[in-house]
Amino acid sequence: MKQLKSLAVMCCLLIFMSCGGKTDVVESGVYQGTVHEVEADKSEIYVKTEDGKLLELYFTETTSLTRSGAPVSFDQLAEGQKVEVEVIKEGKRLDPVSVKIME
Repeated sequence: MKQLKSLAVMCCLLIFMSCGGKTDVVESGVYQGTVHEVEADKSEIYVKTEDGKLLELYFTETTSLTRSGAPVSFDQLAEGQKVEVEVIKEGKRLDPVSVKIME
């Protein structure tokens, strides 16, 4: 039982360190990059910018997601896609205003 608890703690730490533990906060603006990870159950994506920063973006009811100028659903996002994101910096949090899937 003790080994199982240790294994569970190690797994949680690895998951935390793989994404949420090393994200960057940037100034409000528009950034281009690649979708690094999609967490559909949280409506969250991680975007690796062209200058190597990792942005953690939680979608809100007002976040627009488009492809070729037309609205699309969150399930259209996939790792490796090129995107353009507009974010607003709120303290240490980034609020995505819009995400455009690039062709």
